Amino acid sequence: MELLFPQSCLLCSSWQAGSLGICGNCLHDMPWHLSNTCPQCALPSPGGHLCGHCIQAPPAFDTTRSLFQYQFPLSALLQQYKYRQLLTLAHSLGNLLAEHVRQQSFADCIIPMPLHKQRLQQRGFNQSVEIAKVVSKQLHIPLNLQACARIKPTPPQASLPYKQRIKNMHGAFDCNTSLQGMKVVLLDDVMTTGASLNALAKTVKAAGASHVECWVIARTLSQ
Repeated sequence: MELLFPQSCLLCSSWQAGSLGICGNCLHDMPWHLSNTCPQCALPSPGGHLCGHCIQAPPAFDTTRSLFQYQFPLSALLQQYKYRQLLTLAHSLGNLLAEHVRQQSFADCIIPMPLHKQRLQQRGFNQSVEIAKVVSKQLHIPLNLQACARIKPTPPQASLPYKQRIKNMHGAFDCNTSLQGMKVVLLDDVMTTGASLNALAKTVKAAGASHVECWVIARTLSQ
């Protein structure tokens, strides 16, 4: 199929994109998250040890695995994906994330970051759900779309300071399913301060989850 209908690269428009839609040269130049990072929050940490912030104020999630740093051109691709409905990227990013976490992929279920129904109506789709569908299929981990809901219509977090983000997320999620003793993966497109994922992790832990991991396409390193 690739020989008959070659796909152009989403970044450079070459005809060597392959099934991922991104050519080998562009993939090589992507801002891969390869530096030594804290295993809990995925921010830079010498030697890959637990960082001081996670020691002093541990988040509710136990581990974070990030595919990329939130930098250009990945940041531009995600903007196209979320706000211009470039849904083919869900396939590309989902497959790349699945391969990235494959060796540590044991989990009981994947819960994508929920959108409030008002935001879902505005956007037309949940970007995290579409990526999670691909990861779930590739890794054979059940996808749970019903366990958690966003019950508070929080404003966009991007331009807000950290303390305001935490305040916004208080009481934002609800979990109506028992997750007793389960290892749960929370999947999102971008982790900036981690306030949203931390609030969701608290909700999931309150529902009985024993271990919570965050899998994200990109991590913002400067805050």
